[in-house]
Parts: sequence; C-alpha cells; structure tokens
Amino acid sequence: MLGRSIPDVTLKTRVRDDSVEGPNPFRWQDVPTGELFAGKRAVVFSLPGAFTPTCSTEQCPAFERSSEALKAAGADDVYCVAVNDAFVMYQWGKHLGIRSVKLLPDGSGDFTRRMGMLVKKDHLGFGERSWRYAMVVDDGRIVAWFEEPGINDAGEDDDPYGETSPEPVLDWLKDNPRE
Repeated sequence: MLGRSIPDVTLKTRVRDDSVEGPNPFRWQDVPTGELFAGKRAVVFSLPGAFTPTCSTEQCPAFERSSEALKAAGADDVYCVAVNDAFVMYQWGKHLGIRSVKLLPDGSGDFTRRMGMLVKKDHLGFGERSWRYAMVVDDGRIVAWFEEPGINDAGEDDDPYGETSPEPVLDWLKDNPRE
C-alpha cells in the first residue's frame, strides 16, 4: 500500500444548499477522491458501517476527539469512509455530534474495493463492507498504513479494533513531520 496512489473514484455526497426549498435543503454533489486528496496531508480511516457498535462507540468518536491533535501534528483534514450512502452517513454524523471528522459515503463500495479492503459481512446481514484500516495520504499518495489483523470474508474475527485507532496514526504523524 505504501507509496501507492489512492483510487480516484467519484463519491456521491449531499451538501447543504440554502437555495433548495423545503425541509431537506441539500443537493447532490459528486466528489472525485483524486481531487479531494490532492495537495494536502489527510488522515483517512475506514470502518464497517454507520450505526454499528464499535464504529459508533469507539472508532469514529475517538477520531473526532483526536481531530485537533491530528491536525496539530500535520493533518489538514480527517476523513471517515464507510460503505454507506450519503443519507445514512449524514444521519450518523448528526447522531454522533461529529463536527471535525468529514464523513465520506462510499455507497457503492467503489473506493473500498479499489483499496482492496472490501469484505463480505454476510454473516451479519450487512453485505459488502469495509475492513477497518487507517492511512495517512500526502498529495494523493499513501505514506502510512494501519490495518486490523485477520482480514476475511467469513466473519472469522471478533471485529478487531486497535491498530486503526487514532493513537498509532498520531504517533506516526509526530514522527514524520511534513518536509
């Protein structure tokens, strides 16, 4: 993974637009990941899904709490990618009170598939989802990689979480300042 360019796919997002009338003032906006990650250092973490236990009680809130420290250590932005649609990601962020982490919907799993991290979670009725990973991306290139052990399609794990927590990412950023 190290040194590889991140996949350039288009994510289907929703953005607030006050010119849109009615109770749902949002419009669709395509976000090409190649453009999104160009020219900046970003922390990106991915998880199995919005509203799931470890993702909602541990991983996403931990990155939200750590976002200022990650930025102080050199990250321009902190992103969470999940194989969920824009509506689910919006409601999940609202439910969690997310203010700093930017939630990216990978509704079709195209980004996750091209990352090589799409796994089957059929044993839980989830279908295809992301394995937990985190990375630091510099101008579209992966410069640091963190992945939970035991990637598999059969549910032969207890949903590991530790390697992809903010602490190892923060330590890497501190040890590898921008040049």
